[in-house]
Amino acid sequence: MTRVEVITTARLELLPLRVEHAEEMAEVLADPGLHTFIGGAPDDVGALRSRYRRMIAGSPDPAVSWLNWVVRLRSEGCLTGTVQATAGPGPVAEVAWVVGTPWQGRGIATEAARGLVDWLGRHGVRTVIAHIHPEHRASAAVAAAAGLAPTDEVHDGEVRWRRDAYAG
Repeated sequence: MTRVEVITTARLELLPLRVEHAEEMAEVLADPGLHTFIGGAPDDVGALRSRYRRMIAGSPDPAVSWLNWVVRLRSEGCLTGTVQATAGPGPVAEVAWVVGTPWQGRGIATEAARGLVDWLGRHGVRTVIAHIHPEHRASAAVAAAAGLAPTDEVHDGEVRWRRDAYAG
């Protein structure tokens, strides 16, 4: 998989994750409600810096690439969330997204997810997968808008969504 690069959409820039993003992202991700479907609690700045260092260092498996971006809303000049993909082995990637509470309901997650999925397709990924809690309607809508469809598979209580044979 190619290196992470800036992805530009109509309103957004998906910027390669850096440790320096932790301070702003700690505020973006501070709402405990963001963890309703994924569990856990918001990280403080120090924990987020450590987590970002590990993510940037990459997977210990050379056949797997960890690809991470922060989502910047150009009109407001601020970070609003993250998108990520775990690519490989092979032409497959698992994707995820999160948008901070103040920016939800504005199509940001949808636009970011579409940008990510399109970028992955241009870089050889043929199957995109997301795992979504069955009650998380907003995330299901984002997945559908990015071209994924629910499957009958459930893993750790989440429905597996899938997009095959990316047509570019």
